[in-house]
Amino acid sequence: MTATRRNLLALSALGGAAVMMSRPGQAQDAQHAGDVTPTMGRVTRDTLPLNTAQPGQRFRPPTRLGIGGVPIGNGFAAGTDEDAEAALEAAWASGVRYFDTSPWYGLGLSERRFGHFLHTRPRDEFVLSTKVGRLLTAAPKPPDGTMWHDPSPFAYRYDYTADGVRRSIEDSLQRLGISRIDIVYIHDLSPENRDMGDRWTTYFDQAAKGAIPALTRMREEGLIKAWGLGVNTPQAVLRTIEIGDPDIVLLATQYSILRHDEALAHTLPALAPHGISVVVGAPLNAGYAAGRNRYDYQGTIPSGMAHKRAEMEAIVKRHGIDLRTAALQFAAAHPAVAAVIPGARNAAQMQANARSMEVSIPSALWDELKQKKLIAQAAPVPVPL
Repeated sequence: MTATRRNLLALSALGGAAVMMSRPGQAQDAQHAGDVTPTMGRVTRDTLPLNTAQPGQRFRPPTRLGIGGVPIGNGFAAGTDEDAEAALEAAWASGVRYFDTSPWYGLGLSERRFGHFLHTRPRDEFVLSTKVGRLLTAAPKPPDGTMWHDPSPFAYRYDYTADGVRRSIEDSLQRLGISRIDIVYIHDLSPENRDMGDRWTTYFDQAAKGAIPALTRMREEGLIKAWGLGVNTPQAVLRTIEIGDPDIVLLATQYSILRHDEALAHTLPALAPHGISVVVGAPLNAGYAAGRNRYDYQGTIPSGMAHKRAEMEAIVKRHGIDLRTAALQFAAAHPAVAAVIPGARNAAQMQANARSMEVSIPSALWDELKQKKLIAQAAPVPVPL
């Protein structure tokens, strides 16, 4: 057993449950914030998979499993500082060295919590990404109608200008208490962004003149290592590669075991000639593949998706695997994907995600999913460990 695994197991008490066990009385569908469905399958490694240099690809984080900052920012439900710290501690102990956050997550709360944990860690031992596009200003109370529970008392406005990007990065550094940011993503330029709708193209034009050249200069000057976009739909990414040279993109909700046809057929092939690495955000579709009855960030479950999930759950269970484990490894299997970054609200959720990446999944499971047309025939799948 390695030191990494010993540290991770020692942390199990922080999450209130061991990785392989559900909490007493906990339903298997994990309907409450912080619940964890059991990890099934044979663990055949005790360290997380690492990235190796890929010909033609540009920036890649060190570990293929990272941690996303939405739950740390009280996305969907409020969480305590103690649970957030425990989740980040469990991530570090498991070997995770890629941490992703944003000013938007909890209106600054996620960045502050990440910074509180990371500022004591050796700076050269981890990769940190955050995002630009929204500027926060102090307000008597936060705006209504967001996905954040008990967020920080800040209002926000969109700003994709060069000056806005510089201010956003400086504000993030202050909240994080860290000397530099490795990856900067231009955030939420998407028709799915309810604040924007069709006006996303106006904001994109602003970014084309401001954020994109500004981040390119910062990379060339060595102030950041890489830049890209963090979006829930591909339109802005496909436009950006026509006018700029992003290193890496964060595609949230677009490449998962439950939904991947468009990304597999169009988005990922469009990125490949440019050597752009992909980080998969929401690889569990905001928890839906881990038993939550909530799909993606909007929450509405698409027609037929409940039946599809039930079919998948039955198949993977017959092969001795849980759906969360299959989903995380599926999303990480595509050669363009540099990392998957599921969120974690507490130590137990983080430990479960890490354990899922260390389970050996039999090839017959993927064969049956393809035979039943539940995943695309052309989709890359993991090789058994």
